[in-house]
Amino acid sequence: MFEYKKIALAVSVVLMTTACSDNTNTSTQSTSAEQQTASAESAQQETQQTESEKANQLFEDIFMANVMRSPMYQSYLGIKDDQDKWDDISEEQAQEDLALNKKHLEQVKAIDESKLDEQTKISWMLMKQQLENDIADFKWRHHNYPVNQMFGLHSSVASLLINQHGISSVDDAEDYIARLNGLPALFEQLAENLELRADKGIIAPKFVYPYVISDSKNIITGAPFDDGEASALWADFNKKVEGLEISDEERDQLIASAKTAFLESVKPAYENLIVKLEGIEEQATTKDGAWKFPDGEAFFNNALQRTTTTDLTADEIHEIGLSEVERIHDEMRGIIEKVGFDGSLQEFFVHMRNNEDFIYPDTEEGRQRYLSEAKAIIDDMRGRLDELFITKPKADLIVKAVEPFREKSAGKAFYQQPSMDGSRPGTYYANLYDMGSMPTYQMEALAYHEGIPGHHMQIAIQQELQGIPKFRRFGRYTAYSEGWGLYTEKLPKEIGLYKDPYSDFGRLAMELWRAVRLVVDTGIHAKQWTREEGIDFYVNNTPNAKADAVKMVERHIVMPGQATAYKIGMNKILELREKAKTELGDKFDIREFHDRVLGNGPVPLNVLEQFINDYIEEKKNA
Repeated sequence: MFEYKKIALAVSVVLMTTACSDNTNTSTQSTSAEQQTASAESAQQETQQTESEKANQLFEDIFMANVMRSPMYQSYLGIKDDQDKWDDISEEQAQEDLALNKKHLEQVKAIDESKLDEQTKISWMLMKQQLENDIADFKWRHHNYPVNQMFGLHSSVASLLINQHGISSVDDAEDYIARLNGLPALFEQLAENLELRADKGIIAPKFVYPYVISDSKNIITGAPFDDGEASALWADFNKKVEGLEISDEERDQLIASAKTAFLESVKPAYENLIVKLEGIEEQATTKDGAWKFPDGEAFFNNALQRTTTTDLTADEIHEIGLSEVERIHDEMRGIIEKVGFDGSLQEFFVHMRNNEDFIYPDTEEGRQRYLSEAKAIIDDMRGRLDELFITKPKADLIVKAVEPFREKSAGKAFYQQPSMDGSRPGTYYANLYDMGSMPTYQMEALAYHEGIPGHHMQIAIQQELQGIPKFRRFGRYTAYSEGWGLYTEKLPKEIGLYKDPYSDFGRLAMELWRAVRLVVDTGIHAKQWTREEGIDFYVNNTPNAKADAVKMVERHIVMPGQATAYKIGMNKILELREKAKTELGDKFDIREFHDRVLGNGPVPLNVLEQFINDYIEEKKNA
């Protein structure tokens, strides 16, 4: 129960005791006691407010100190202060970050927790835990692949320039050009980081390099690098500059400066990076799991704890996955009966995998049809939100296809948050590079997960929350956010959506996909499964195409533990909802439950559990 309630209860007990202790001159004594109590309570509240204000200012200072050390993160938030620069990714900067985290932790510890209001206590606890984790995890800072098929500076710099670096003035254009000219220095630091890891034996498996080399070559293919059509970056810069209200002479000068930057900075930066990647590729092996890292077992156990915000072991997560796979298979057999398919579950998987009726044409028309129907699904769900939510996001949501320069290696769908000020909407990206990997029976569940009521609801509401510090409004706990995303695939079914049984099968197929992740992620990183064993498990237990399985297993390999967050988080939200429904009966309101889940921003699962326990007690007492 919240601390302020304990204070109020204590005050009421004092007043009752004083009033009943002596019947003589009761009015005078009671008034005096009330005044003393009120005075004490006022003093206590003033102290709390002062200490809470001091704490919240510290949290803001810490958050902004970190933001201002990252020009790239500033761009994601819509801050333009350093938009002519890239991040410093040197080892010296990493050491400075560690020293800063230690300094910030001491400042946080100096706050008197006992004098904080309840919301600030939560912030204090989360900030302290976050800093402690960052300091403890410093030893694992090289246990990753800074360039891989899922993410990395080779693609993220282009993505940032296209999607986050707007040009509404000449200064913005000049900052864009400055960033182009800054790429050689950034990629030199990246090369040093790759070498540092290689010296420790931390080298991405062989399959990674064709992807990242291809993506890097794509960025410097086309005009002005050769005689082909405009490259993605060149087209982006020209389009943005064309929108400026400036003279033709100024525009020509900006375009000329950009062309020089592309040819003299961007092209050699990527060419040198490609040479570096080709050299490291020669050292790469086919060993896939984190077990191959120095202290790999300890690293992976830590990664699971950070990702799931639980103490579940790799073996426990593996077994949860196997159990969930079996349960979902049983539900799918019910769908098979409903649609009248004559065959086994595995035969139905093959039928769905090869059924062209669920695949739109691999044409521009097919892609546009997919995008427009996904948008219609989201718009329909938007009209049903009042049934499920009290608080709704102010930021808009748009639906886009993943850009050509990164579609080959990107995931099948993902969400990009709005800017801090809401001027840039949230974006649901659908990867339509391979239409065969985007069957229409999964369209509904994907739109709910990435858009509404999934990530856009959670992340946009989180950023718009009032009264909590920015580090919570813009923070992330993967099990919380991805657990919410997966939970919201199921939620629309409870209000009558997924009317088509094939779409409902698609929903189950996506939940099954996340359950299999628990098995394969721990299989690869803790049980030394090979890439091929992981692919086979997906193919044998899900209806997805083998190409999906390959991409997913390759994601597991370069992001150890990350994919376990979804099902663990979903299970916890469903468990807490069932507990609230059971204990509250008719008093349970799903809109209030969702408000409590989303109303404090992202938190570890154990903290979320405390929020729901408090909600249950409040409703009972009410």
